[in-house]
Amino acid sequence: MQRLTYGDDPSQVAELYRPTVPSRGVVVVVHGGFWRARYDWSLGRPLVQSLVGEGWTALNLEYRRTGNGGGFPQTFDDVAAGIDLLADIDVDTSRVVTLGHSAGGHLAVWAAGRPSPRVPVTAAISQAGVLDLRGALEQRLGDGAVELFLGPYDAEAYANADPLSRVPLDVPVVCVHAPDDDTVPIVQSRTYVDAARSAGAKAGLVTVGGGHFGVVDPASDAWRRTLTVLETL
Repeated sequence: MQRLTYGDDPSQVAELYRPTVPSRGVVVVVHGGFWRARYDWSLGRPLVQSLVGEGWTALNLEYRRTGNGGGFPQTFDDVAAGIDLLADIDVDTSRVVTLGHSAGGHLAVWAAGRPSPRVPVTAAISQAGVLDLRGALEQRLGDGAVELFLGPYDAEAYANADPLSRVPLDVPVVCVHAPDDDTVPIVQSRTYVDAARSAGAKAGLVTVGGGHFGVVDPASDAWRRTLTVLETL
């Protein structure tokens, strides 16, 4: 494992893991936790270990969050800078997939369409992602996590931050989501996929079991389905 930094803040860090076989590409793992500081990159480590075992180079990305300097635009700047860090190290960036869970799914899809990247994202996988921020705000998902993260509704900020407002993307997006998810309802993924397809983008929804957290359990069928999706991107 190689520890990397992309800024002076303690949260502006990443861990790069390389497989022992020729790499299939790079997967950037973005952890969830409703953007709150009490949830950190330790959530991504089990997935990273699984990915490396499957032959992927994996970047476990940390970023500033609500309660430690995150929000708009700081969190977004961090995610962009963390991915662009790959341009400065010895790694093949011809295939870069962002993969995020919950709030990390939001950031993974946002990163796939960020402007002027040094390292373009070639595909994104959202695991039970928050992809419709207006809807999440109205439903008060995560006990008002969206408003804590972005502040009261501001049309310009939400337009820049909301994946639903940024369709269509030029790269494929696959949403992996459980119908029995009672933390981030599957309607978040369905709304995004429907809008993306209507706009002419490549987007798909893969339904799995296991509720909100099954998708991030390396022993689950939901995670195996995610690995299968990854192979197609």
